[in-house]
Amino acid sequence: MDAPRGPGALVVGVHVPGPGHSAGLVRGDTLLALGGSRIGSAAGLAARVAALRPGKPVTLTVRHATGERQILLVRPGVVT
Repeated sequence: MDAPRGPGALVVGVHVPGPGHSAGLVRGDTLLALGGSRIGSAAGLAARVAALRPGKPVTLTVRHATGERQILLVRPGVVT
């Protein structure tokens, strides 16, 4: 889902266990950048994630619901 205020993608759910949960993502976070490149929308995020290599770590810049920003390291996996 697109972030309600400005660019980014809103996290509406986190798969447990999964790469996002392991990295520290929670429902309500806004994803701002992936691998140093800004995320403009949920569609943009989906395209970027699809191009990632499973198992290769990538940084994820997040704004939590509290307004705090954090850089997380996530290791994308394969969903089966």
